[in-house]
Amino acid sequence: MKGTFHELPLRRQREYRLLWSARTVSITGSEVSRLAVPLTAVTLLAAAPIEMGLLTAAASLPALLFGLQAGAIADRLRRHRPLMIGCELAAAGAALTVPAAWVLGLLTVPWLIAVALVIGTAGVLFRAANFPYTAAAVPPGQRTEALAGFQASYSVASVTGPGLAGALVQLLTAPFAVLVEGLSFLGSALLLRAMRTPEDHTPAAPKGLWREVREGLRASLTTPTLRALLGAGTTVNFFFTASNAVYLLYAVQDLGLSGGLLGALIAISGAGGLLGAWATTRMARRFGEDKVLRYSILLFPLDLVVVATVSGPVWTVFAALAATGLIIGGAVVAFATCVGTVVLRDAPEHLRGRINATMTFAIQGVIAVGSVVGGVLGELIGLRETIWLSAAGAALSILWIWRSPFRPTRPRPLPTVPGDAALSKAMRDLSLHKSQPLV
Repeated sequence: MKGTFHELPLRRQREYRLLWSARTVSITGSEVSRLAVPLTAVTLLAAAPIEMGLLTAAASLPALLFGLQAGAIADRLRRHRPLMIGCELAAAGAALTVPAAWVLGLLTVPWLIAVALVIGTAGVLFRAANFPYTAAAVPPGQRTEALAGFQASYSVASVTGPGLAGALVQLLTAPFAVLVEGLSFLGSALLLRAMRTPEDHTPAAPKGLWREVREGLRASLTTPTLRALLGAGTTVNFFFTASNAVYLLYAVQDLGLSGGLLGALIAISGAGGLLGAWATTRMARRFGEDKVLRYSILLFPLDLVVVATVSGPVWTVFAALAATGLIIGGAVVAFATCVGTVVLRDAPEHLRGRINATMTFAIQGVIAVGSVVGGVLGELIGLRETIWLSAAGAALSILWIWRSPFRPTRPRPLPTVPGDAALSKAMRDLSLHKSQPLV
């Protein structure tokens, strides 16, 4: 039975299909709420600018407050799936209060902020548990393909979610569009409940929460490959988000792009992510994850350089940005997928949750800082100059990988099956047009 499990293509493995479907459903619902929740605050509750700022911050605050602790909690568990199901149910309950409170006349902006905090906290705990659970649900030789499938889910959701949200807001009004998010979390919980993957994880011995957190930090900083991934991801996310802070203003004022063309560029970048997810498994099987990491990161500054240098008629500008967006969308997904595979490969089993949480904490944490720095630089030195500086900074991420122990070694042979193909997220879809963490 176990041997058959290893030989089956992922698309024919019931457990992976359920896990992939759960993530896809949940992510799509979350993308819908990214538009529906702020629209509810603005159009129906007349939210003030400070309230909108708090609402926006509430979504990412739990990652900074609880991200490291969540990893320690995950490593203490013998079974991760019950926590994942509980997180999805908690998030569903919080989201479903929005339309109910609107009907009862109780909905306020503080209510929405509280809902965002609950959902964000549940998401932090879910991701911390999901990473080691994926190691149990997917054979080692197929983890790159599995992570590529998750990356594809994020790419599709990031492109289709806002459009679906707009249609639902028009059809149902904004508070009831949030209902879709609640139902998506509920659907994800039911799909996870149907899984039967046995977990034999040996829980880490409790040593005190902060001592356990320090162990994860120490392992992330002292293991050469993990340190390189942490440095590269933090560097590129900081400078990409700095450029994002001024990109829309620059694209509209200096490049003359309309809202419709900007939306099309996002869709093209998502299509590049899908192609990247499809190609990553094949490239990793042929060349190895280390080599894919080394060469995909070389492309990261390309998008920013093109944005800073392109000029001419609008359609020339659009064509250049579309071409680079397609390339970078694929490169980012290839890099992010191999990051996950390498972390699963090189992190000690009893530290996987903490190491993943450490990377998520650092790589997401710099987003807020990078956005502020980019806005300040835009005021001080100009929009185009800020993008040039961001391109130079993003290029520093190359040094982290190329000066690390990653070497283009011959990959380990993987089981192949005629007709095997990746189920075409992430980390995240990091492009100039929509910043998302690599991990």
